[in-house]
Amino acid sequence: MLILLPPSEGKAAEGDGPALADLSFPSLARPRARVVNALIKASKRRDALDVLGLSKGQAAELDRNLALKTAATLPAGELYTGVLYDNLGLATLDGEARARAEESLVIFSGLWGVLRVGDRVPPYRLSMGVSLPPMGALAAFWRPLVTKELDRLPGLAVDMRSATYAGAWKAGARGVAVRVLRDGKVVSHMAKATRGEIARSLLLSGADPAGPDELAKVLDDLGYAVRQAPGRIDVDVT
Repeated sequence: MLILLPPSEGKAAEGDGPALADLSFPSLARPRARVVNALIKASKRRDALDVLGLSKGQAAELDRNLALKTAATLPAGELYTGVLYDNLGLATLDGEARARAEESLVIFSGLWGVLRVGDRVPPYRLSMGVSLPPMGALAAFWRPLVTKELDRLPGLAVDMRSATYAGAWKAGARGVAVRVLRDGKVVSHMAKATRGEIARSLLLSGADPAGPDELAKVLDDLGYAVRQAPGRIDVDVT
């Protein structure tokens, strides 16, 4: 089973390890270097905030981008600190669940393409929704590269990504998106928390569902109110 996650806007302020080195999915090394160089260049522009979709209050994020090649790193599982990751709680998983997290979790990133939770990267700011000169829309840039990597990996793809990141890889028939509803309506902030909780529950359970039907049963057994639809599972948090 693969569990597909977005990154988070909230990130740890700084790392405590060596500068950027080898990451998982090594075939992405060259395109990652291209995006890093392009981001550094874009972050030096007078209109950098507009190019990167940042507000004036986020100007300090440009300094992080400029230091990408020399900044201290930390594991991706510790870098991302948003609501989803708070509820995933990687640091409090037991040994077996942590091992499953390292094998199953795939984090999508506008800068790195895809990461494993143990990959050490520095703090940065770049959304997959940005059109970064000269490569353009990052989801379109990463899609063929990420597809080549992830299509090789076996197992059901449980998709917890937001729409911005879902465009970077289409899992097809092997994928099932998890949608969170309240009173029959899709929710956003609560969806992040619930997806984090579901990912944690799956890792702790040790389950390895082979398809959507098995996933729905696992989630039902874990206490979630679920409904199946083609290509997705709806989780009711009312």
